[in-house]
Amino acid sequence: MTILRYEPWSLVNRLHRQFDEAFPPTADAGESEGGWWLPQVDVYEEPERFAVLVDVPGVESKDIEITADKGVLTIRGERHALAQGESSAYRRLERRSGRFLRRFTLPESANLESITAKHAHGVLEVTIPKQAKLQPRRIEVAAA
Repeated sequence: MTILRYEPWSLVNRLHRQFDEAFPPTADAGESEGGWWLPQVDVYEEPERFAVLVDVPGVESKDIEITADKGVLTIRGERHALAQGESSAYRRLERRSGRFLRRFTLPESANLESITAKHAHGVLEVTIPKQAKLQPRRIEVAAA
């Protein structure tokens, strides 16, 4: 007998992903027409940092922009489509091209000044260190 893990929100999460693919974020005013796609993301927390792993195969580092402002981490970029001559030989194209945009609300413990990112083998890793916890300070009471 196989034991399956029950995840009550899996259907809702799947519907949310399909909705995002069907109705992607709208382009900012003034941008040219283009397709949108949503890269898959893993977010996890370790004792000293938060990490965001983004699957962006075929996207060059120069085409990725990461900003952190007012507690929001924004990852945007673009995967360029194949040249028209190259794509005419294909029978099926399933990999999306165009712009992508992902935003994440960061917790208060995130150190926005020390965020780093590296891109290797089609995976973007954004590391967000945690701020040092403030330790309670004991105050001596002097006799009058």
